[in-house]
Amino acid sequence: MKRSVALWCLVLLPALVVAEAMRIIEARAPLTPGAVDGRTVPPIEAAAAGDDAALAAAQARIGAARLAAPAEAAMLLDQARERLRALPASPEHAFTLTALGLGYAALPGRRDEALEVLRVAADEAQALGDAPAEGYARGYLGRTLTEAGQRDAALVQSRRALLLSQTAPEARYRWQWQIGRLLNEAGELEGAIAAYRQAVDTLQQIRTGAGPDPAFRERLAPLYFELAELLLDRAPRLTDPQARQAALREARDTVEQFKAAELRDYFQDDCVTAFQARISPVERPDAAVLYPILLPGRTELLLAANGRLLQASVPIGRDALARETEALRQALERRTTHEYLPHAQRLYDWLIRPLEAGLAGQATLVIVPDGPLRTIPLAALHDGHDFVLRRFAVAITPGLSLTDARPLPSAAPRALLAGLSRAAQGFGALPGVARELAAVHALYGGTVLQDQAFSAHAVAQALGERPYTIVHIASHGRFERDPSASFLLAYDGRLTLDRLESLLRPAQYRDAPVELLTLSACETAAGDERAALGLAGVALKAGARSALASLWRLDDRVAAQLIADVYRGLKAGSSRAAALRAAQLRLLDDPRYRHPGYWAPLLLIGNWL
Repeated sequence: MKRSVALWCLVLLPALVVAEAMRIIEARAPLTPGAVDGRTVPPIEAAAAGDDAALAAAQARIGAARLAAPAEAAMLLDQARERLRALPASPEHAFTLTALGLGYAALPGRRDEALEVLRVAADEAQALGDAPAEGYARGYLGRTLTEAGQRDAALVQSRRALLLSQTAPEARYRWQWQIGRLLNEAGELEGAIAAYRQAVDTLQQIRTGAGPDPAFRERLAPLYFELAELLLDRAPRLTDPQARQAALREARDTVEQFKAAELRDYFQDDCVTAFQARISPVERPDAAVLYPILLPGRTELLLAANGRLLQASVPIGRDALARETEALRQALERRTTHEYLPHAQRLYDWLIRPLEAGLAGQATLVIVPDGPLRTIPLAALHDGHDFVLRRFAVAITPGLSLTDARPLPSAAPRALLAGLSRAAQGFGALPGVARELAAVHALYGGTVLQDQAFSAHAVAQALGERPYTIVHIASHGRFERDPSASFLLAYDGRLTLDRLESLLRPAQYRDAPVELLTLSACETAAGDERAALGLAGVALKAGARSALASLWRLDDRVAAQLIADVYRGLKAGSSRAAALRAAQLRLLDDPRYRHPGYWAPLLLIGNWL
């Protein structure tokens, strides 16, 4: 554990430390025009007169250093330091010194200067009585001392920083996290866990309502996963079975907190918070739930089955697992070869085989995928004899706390069916869509909006007139890294996820949410974890209890058959997961479509009942 926490530090520091420096400056001295990497900074040659101009010029050099090669960056920072030496003490001066110290810390061979400048910044802020400025200076002094191997001194400074940041939660979580790392390095596991818990709690408070953060996962995932790793390390040492189960549940719940925060950041609206407020997640007796937790040096597996959690550890880190999942995804999309098989078997050995004993007697396997695992259909994993699909009905969910698991209502479903079979908006025709809509309509009836009739206005009008149990959209669709660029194609334009949400969400307020949202021709880019995050959260975003959606576009020859078979299973009373499994097995047993590239991309997301 110590080594992997240290690795997170090494990975994060070079990319983020100078950006932190600029945030520190901007926190107290908003910068004036002149663009550097999208940020506004003063021109390096500022006005020649006055302390304010000199301070602005020093800040500009610190900002420019973040974009420069090491030799040039060192020169700019040295120039900034000379200007700052001539200026009187002030809170803005102390903050700028802290930013300068962080700039030095990011350069090879300049740690001594970093420590010296950060000490001066801390002492100056203390003399001024400026607790926030002193807190930042001592916090980053603690981090730099950690890098220098002076952990006792680092812990002293970090604790002082924490005391000084009681009214600044955006700084407080950093120092709580830093203290947790230091205590873990010192072997004080219980103290480290306590500090990490405080950091997560603080971060949860300040992330609510925060703006989008493109580096959200890179910056903040380590906090949650390091706490989970500590709890998973501790669990096997606990002799009391109840205490061991509690540690495993806390590890799982910590990862769940991150998944909710990640989706909240991705969608940038209150859909996650609103959804969690409506449901009371409970342990499910009707399915086994698998949580793969991807850590830098290993993969931890938690399996919730038969009322208890089982733990297994696999010595495969996140990067290696990501490479294998990408290879599987690419091979699955080549339906004329069996190159997928070694990758499907290897991933089975890593993710399923270690917990096979705990899966005995289970009919449904719900997987909570993380990161790269969202980009592949897990039903296509192979045990050496057959696919996972042969043994289990498989569903995925972005998190158990984000799943409203309840059976389909007994009342006859009402279906809204929309799709494009003709070319539109520069996209090609989908001739199988007409057959697909006709097959579903033959089973359920309902409202059909096809081709020119499929417009955003028509969908809004239909949804406004009556509630629908099933909303089925068969049209081109893409899930992108940027959720605002994700869309479903209507005849008159693109339906964004925000627009889809605005159309479907009112049904929730009538206490009649859409039970099943089907998107039968959508796709995500291979290997794009962030785009796959949007697909995994689409039901949540749209306010539906579950979704059927494809990782890549279904083959036009089989889409109508596969989708119709799912709906036949639902009409016959099967659960959502069982209906999808039966439909996929029919294709698997057809020699023409045995390759998983045909049947595996269709995923059940969310409620599996």
